[in-house]
Amino acid sequence: MKICVVGKGGREHALIRSLRESESALEVFCFPGSEAIYEIEGAGKVDAHDLESLISWMTANAIDLCVAGEESYLVTEAGLANRCADVGIPCWGPPFAGAQMEASKEFAKEFMLRHSIPTGAAAGCATADEARAAIAGEYPTVLKFDGLAAGKGVAVCPDEASAEEFLKEVMEERRFGAGRLLVEECLVGPEISIFAAVSGPEYLILTPARDYKRIGEGDVGPNTGGMGAVASRQLADPELMARIEKEIVAPTVAGLEKDELNYKGFLYFGLMLTADGPKIIEYNCRFGDPECQAVMPLVSGDLAKFCLEGAKGNLLPELLTFNEGWSVCCILASAGYPDSSRAGDVISGLEDVSDARIYHAGTKKQDGQWATNGGRVLAIVAGAETREEAVEKAHAEAAKVTFDGSQRRADIGRLHF
Repeated sequence: MKICVVGKGGREHALIRSLRESESALEVFCFPGSEAIYEIEGAGKVDAHDLESLISWMTANAIDLCVAGEESYLVTEAGLANRCADVGIPCWGPPFAGAQMEASKEFAKEFMLRHSIPTGAAAGCATADEARAAIAGEYPTVLKFDGLAAGKGVAVCPDEASAEEFLKEVMEERRFGAGRLLVEECLVGPEISIFAAVSGPEYLILTPARDYKRIGEGDVGPNTGGMGAVASRQLADPELMARIEKEIVAPTVAGLEKDELNYKGFLYFGLMLTADGPKIIEYNCRFGDPECQAVMPLVSGDLAKFCLEGAKGNLLPELLTFNEGWSVCCILASAGYPDSSRAGDVISGLEDVSDARIYHAGTKKQDGQWATNGGRVLAIVAGAETREEAVEKAHAEAAKVTFDGSQRRADIGRLHF
């Protein structure tokens, strides 16, 4: 089996390692990939520079399955999954219409309301003045840029000053480009990330996780793409998981079918566990990052065949098994992240990590050594039977890796959830 994974970061590194650990014999390729994915995981390089040349390369090289890691190629108007369908290559990732569940917060909110899926009240706005009118002096409030923003287009605003700052940044300075804004009710409670493998009307709920979005310990400071994650089937008790499935996952999948969105691939549910029950904050049309890095070590079996059959419309849950323990992922980010990002700092200690997985996200080879390449640099992931053991192991292993300006939250897995 030949598989091409589309993406270049830590999530794709984790997916590729798990695919290579599948029981099926396979060759793995990656586009656009990274030096670490090529060198450490041995993935083959793809001679392509854009979506069209990628499709041509996959066709010429008889690729059996395309796996969408990141969302960017799914949400373009051509659509990775759409183009794969045109040439007969199964794609584990939704077509353009289904990918709007992530590409447009307003589209997703309208979907939730249309299918009676529990969520916060919201209003879509085209201008800053419309947003101010929708806020109507009610704080705290949540402001969301409608389109993609690398996990940084959301602000929980406790007061007018913080709301005005975000409105200026998004609606006037256009940090994320042109787009509308969603003013949303501020839900309160612990968060949990639910992942499902969806193939038409069928789905399989994977190991839940919790990520840590803010840069500072104690969940303070600006939002990031994620500074770490903890994953375990023990994160939510059976009663809560049954309620999440009944009230959120099942009606979402049914809604995708009713709306004829032809969804096949991973689907992320970002949930808030409110006093009134679980409510959905957002969908992502792929695996989360860094939750993927925490979840994948807990999944075994034949992931490659599972994704191939799912992409063909035949979901086979019996191909996967799940470890009942815990997995903790610590992110090491570059100096200045998330406001800015420094590159070129030499990384030391990678060879000393002995009891954890290392996934590269923002690294490059520099004079024969690994160096930072900006943003989130590495994920160090360790597992154990208990959360406490996994936390201590992950942080102990992560502490062995150093580079100038390194940022790592020491409370990943420790903070109450």
